[in-house]
Amino acid sequence: MDLGLKNKIAMVGGASKGLGFAVARALALEGATVSIASRDRAAIDAAAAKIRKESGGTVLAHAADLSSAEAIAAWHGQTAERFGGIDLLFTNTGGPPAGAVLAFDDQAWRSGFDLLVLSVIRTVRLVVPSMQARGGGAILMGTSSSVKEPIANLALSNVLRASVASLAKTLAIELASSKIRVNHLIPGRIDTDRLRQLDEINAKRAGVTVEEQRQRMAATIPLGRYGQPDEFGRMAAFLLSDAASYITGATMQVDGGLIRGTL
Repeated sequence: MDLGLKNKIAMVGGASKGLGFAVARALALEGATVSIASRDRAAIDAAAAKIRKESGGTVLAHAADLSSAEAIAAWHGQTAERFGGIDLLFTNTGGPPAGAVLAFDDQAWRSGFDLLVLSVIRTVRLVVPSMQARGGGAILMGTSSSVKEPIANLALSNVLRASVASLAKTLAIELASSKIRVNHLIPGRIDTDRLRQLDEINAKRAGVTVEEQRQRMAATIPLGRYGQPDEFGRMAAFLLSDAASYITGATMQVDGGLIRGTL
């Protein structure tokens, strides 16, 4: 299947590793031109070099703290100046600290909101005029299975990522007349550095080894294993592509059957 991604211009956040990298790689392998960002200059440059080598495509690397409005604006500005506009956007940042609701003060909640919610709003606000001028586009927001089933000891993520899910649905309605599709993609237990970090935290809390913790969690997944980042990346590329031209306002999950709810 030709996804219709050749020569599309895509911005992908949090792309130095993990899910963001997997999405950027999948888009580049399908012929898209990709602008990637994360806060670590060395890491984002290395990610860009790897994607270029594998895809033969054009990849722009930008170091940006995506909780900062100024950094997002600089990333968008460099991308638009270099490529002339934006067709596709995948919003993604690192996760907030683990902990229970009452463990966090006001500043922690504000910082989490900047990182997970305002970062998305700010980026969308910048790219939409370009998409409108180009006749349409696609936006995909990555969140977490916590938007459907709260995860123990991840209070900040549970509350704030649910806001992003609502934002995606709201924007899908508001932007449909501009031929801009907006969808929301939920990863289950995908084997990333972030998930390994959480497994270490939870193993320590439970008094078991990390391997035992991973085995326990894998046993809760009907397919019996953690997902691979590329499995998430391929679904993201599809949802951002012309092949998904009649899909908007949807919530998709790549979770091996982990989420038990029917909706």
